[in-house]
Amino acid sequence: MKQQGILISLAIALVTAIGGCRSVNPVGNQGDIVVASKDFTEQDILGELLAQQIEATTDLKVDRRPRLGGSFVCHQAITSGKIDAYVEYTGTAYTGILKQKPIADAKLVHQRLKQLYAQQFNLEVLPSLGFENTFAMIIRGEEARRHNLQTLSQASAYTPQWRGGFGYEFLEREDGFPGLANVYNLQFSRPPQIMDLGLIYRALLQKQVDMIAGNSTDGQIARLGLVVLKDDKHYFPPYEAAPIVRAETLKRYPQLRNAINQLAGKITAQEMQRLNNLVEGELKDVKEVVRQFLQSKHLARKPIISQAQTAAYEP
Repeated sequence: MKQQGILISLAIALVTAIGGCRSVNPVGNQGDIVVASKDFTEQDILGELLAQQIEATTDLKVDRRPRLGGSFVCHQAITSGKIDAYVEYTGTAYTGILKQKPIADAKLVHQRLKQLYAQQFNLEVLPSLGFENTFAMIIRGEEARRHNLQTLSQASAYTPQWRGGFGYEFLEREDGFPGLANVYNLQFSRPPQIMDLGLIYRALLQKQVDMIAGNSTDGQIARLGLVVLKDDKHYFPPYEAAPIVRAETLKRYPQLRNAINQLAGKITAQEMQRLNNLVEGELKDVKEVVRQFLQSKHLARKPIISQAQTAAYEP
């Protein structure tokens, strides 16, 4: 009987696991949209931004999946139908997911990404939200002032005495550390440490490392008096923030496209840095920060839909 009980428990657990891994929008799921985000503060904000905008301008209910994982985890989730949408950075998708050689033209990257994502994954790349979040090679302000450092080329003379601390993705990606180190001849006193992205700023301040790879819109940069070294050789490709949505989902819910596209071009890099600082530095609630931002942009209001438009949404 004990053995039978164990088997029944295992069967229940298996059914539960399968249920938890079902594809999104199955029959009877009442048309919920699943919006995910990657595993850092800015993505918490962007995921909530999509969710609030969709819920406020359509009749769709959003299932939020924050902190799902890195780019590859989110990509696997959207291509396998576990999620409907998330915000990706164009350079990350182009070089990291598609394994294409980096190019500097932002419009061309977006155009090619849109075409290739549609062909290979049946995904739509919607217009940019308006800002770019590029990799930022960051050092302590005191270090920059001591050696009068402004660029990565200047810093390369000092890296043999420095320690680097980077996230796993940055160390592995096509557009990450290996190529950067080659272009700038960056050599550290020992192999760079693999670090959790939530700990890199603390490690830099505590002088456990001397250079980190952050994001250009991180709120901590200005707040902590840190310095971003200029990518004077233009190694990094453009990283515009753009919503990625399953084409099947857009076909099922045409109103979704207009809802998300209302956000196009609405966020500057400075605004994104401010939003990040409100959440990380001032410990404001993400939902409230997003709500106030949408209000300030006069967004997230239910549109008045004409009879003709309503008819166009019907299958």
